[in-house]
Amino acid sequence: MARALKVAVQMDPIESINIDADSTFVLMLEAQARGHQLWFYPVKNLTLASGRILARMQPVEVRREKGNHYTLGEAAEYDLSTMDVVLMRQDPPFDMAYITATHILEHIHPKTLVVNDPVHVRNAPEKLFVMHFPDLMPETMITHDPLEVRKFREKHGDIIVKPLFANGGAGVFHLRPEDGNLNALLELYAERSREPLMIQKYVPAVRQGDKRIILVDGEPMGAINRVPATGESRSNMHVGGRPEKVALTERDKEICARIGPELKARGLIFVGIDVIGDYLTEINVTSPTGLQEIARFDGVKLEKAIWDAIEARR
Repeated sequence: MARALKVAVQMDPIESINIDADSTFVLMLEAQARGHQLWFYPVKNLTLASGRILARMQPVEVRREKGNHYTLGEAAEYDLSTMDVVLMRQDPPFDMAYITATHILEHIHPKTLVVNDPVHVRNAPEKLFVMHFPDLMPETMITHDPLEVRKFREKHGDIIVKPLFANGGAGVFHLRPEDGNLNALLELYAERSREPLMIQKYVPAVRQGDKRIILVDGEPMGAINRVPATGESRSNMHVGGRPEKVALTERDKEICARIGPELKARGLIFVGIDVIGDYLTEINVTSPTGLQEIARFDGVKLEKAIWDAIEARR
């Protein structure tokens, strides 16, 4: 049996999580079941001073009991280098605050194991890292240039327009060939952000679902299919996508075999990729989800595999 570890969980407010869907919650339950000690802190409680990483944290116990799913102890300041593991589990957007947190946690990793590796979280934003595998993707461009966007649309007709660093389907638009809103949409994006956009050829197979595949230490371990609601082109569960049981196809396995070694080499232990039809569309490394949905459909608790991988590094 692995020795008891001291585990700090950097996450969004624990009181507001959905215990029936939240992947961080089941990671905490599994850690607790293995005898590991848990502390909770929000990212705003991080401090970098004189070469030390400090966090104002509270010891925490969790339980699967609605309305009473956690107990917090007294808050105190801890040096994170005294922890064995830090789970970096705050949700995106992947903005400068998120990037700053990776720079801070880099000071203690790997002596204190940060999951996922903060350097490679920073260097592998979901919609940019995936561009290293263009042959696995639908035709895609990342650009500021409205002229390039219009040329891409003239070629493909049916396109998806996405902000680079949002999450949960926020700001994603499907523009059909007859839709006259492209210029207005590009102007709106330009007013709101200085970042380029991802423009992607629309894949009609999304109507049958957007598959989320979980890889642990580079190995595919399970999947769910997320089917868009009627009249919706986005399949994210935040916007009404319906999860359903699904098996991995030979194409899915081919995609995982290509990217898995790269994920493992980068210390990206817990990753969720998105596959539509035969195409890889995103590689999610910041705060992947889907563990509870897979457990409900397949009876597989992938949090066990994740903790096995973490413990093997300690």
